[in-house]
Amino acid sequence: MSLKKNDVITLEVTDINSRGYGVAKYCGMAVFIDGAVTGDTVSARIIKTASSYAVARIEKMERRSPERVEARCSAKKCGGCVYRCISYGYELEIKRNSAAASFRRARLKDVNILPVIPSPRVTRYRNKAQYPVSCAPDGRLVAGFYSPASHSVCEVEDCALQPEIFGRITGAVLRFAGEHGVSAYDENTGEGLLRHIYLRHAEATGEIMLTLVINGSSFPHSEELCRMITKEYPSVKSILLNENIKKTNVILGDKYTLLYGVPYINDVLCGVRLRISAPSFYQVNRGAAEILYGKAAELCELTGGETVLDLYCGIGSIGLSMAKEAGRIIGIEISAPAVECARENARQNGFENAFFFAGDAKDARGLISQAETHLGSIAPDVVILDPPRKGCDKDLLDYISEMDPDKIIYISCNTETLARDCAVMKEKGYSLSDVVTVDLFPGTGHVEAVVRLKRR
Repeated sequence: MSLKKNDVITLEVTDINSRGYGVAKYCGMAVFIDGAVTGDTVSARIIKTASSYAVARIEKMERRSPERVEARCSAKKCGGCVYRCISYGYELEIKRNSAAASFRRARLKDVNILPVIPSPRVTRYRNKAQYPVSCAPDGRLVAGFYSPASHSVCEVEDCALQPEIFGRITGAVLRFAGEHGVSAYDENTGEGLLRHIYLRHAEATGEIMLTLVINGSSFPHSEELCRMITKEYPSVKSILLNENIKKTNVILGDKYTLLYGVPYINDVLCGVRLRISAPSFYQVNRGAAEILYGKAAELCELTGGETVLDLYCGIGSIGLSMAKEAGRIIGIEISAPAVECARENARQNGFENAFFFAGDAKDARGLISQAETHLGSIAPDVVILDPPRKGCDKDLLDYISEMDPDKIIYISCNTETLARDCAVMKEKGYSLSDVVTVDLFPGTGHVEAVVRLKRR
């Protein structure tokens, strides 16, 4: 029996995928049900059909799954928390199974995936938010998140993953903008001024950074805005403008203008004081990141004399967390502001054995040339990798193999590309440890992993 749009059928949900859709079978066809949970029995309406699958929405809940819980957030259309309606224990089980499936697909089925280490907090854990701004039908400026598979802004006044103060600061900025005739950016026309409200929070110090992303070079009445924000929210220590005049969906432009305070905030991670600039990468879940970096340090098994090459080092947070146990830390990062932060972080923590240089991972052969100019030939004992979601280019993996480090510690937010790259390095003579998984992103379909590759 073929399915047609608007058919209503009864389904038993047998699984849930990384996008939060319950999975059922009907006459051999996979049906993905928005909002359904493994163990639910639902009456569902078909809203889309394809040759091998269909998509449905719940019309009536016939039987609730024992894994179903009350949603941790009232927002229904932002699409961020795909596991908002399942128990946390089951969420961790799903993430472990997903990581294991990634390694099986990479033909590494014998690799052991350890149980996912839970996050210390499952709500209010994020220290960073980037809210797109839009104009509502009633003329109000609103901010929130993009609805799934669209750039339509879903208004969210308070996200359960963000610090509660983020919502209040965002509301204050929107009210000020509305009162002073500031327009919201329109992606279709390329017109309008205010594109995003970008906030960062340093949990250990309480410091907050506010960045306004604008389609222009100035913000009306910016001095008055700074006085208002810092009076109402004294924890705001830095206010910046970011200029992005390109018609693009990339959030941040390259140019920053400081409106108030200093162009950074300070946090403490793994006992290391860190200076964080607006464009710099910093893990969004500080508590879980401390667990992750601690596990990475355990896998390094440093004895005090090793040269550690920290690639994609950002502001130096991973390498500096291990600096006391290493002979020297050499960090490489493409972002010049992040390199400056990393150098300052080494200085203010008194690490004279940590050195940071600019380098582009796309240029594997020239990646450490700047470091070698200053430090001489580098033969790393340990290489730390923490690449973006796309993983490492093959040229970089080839180059690392030629360096012949005894150990590679690979940290990843994407187990698919992690498994792919581990398979490449296994062919080059490296064996894999157990894969440690840590939940840095509760409620979402993502999980962080770290594995040691050791030269056989």
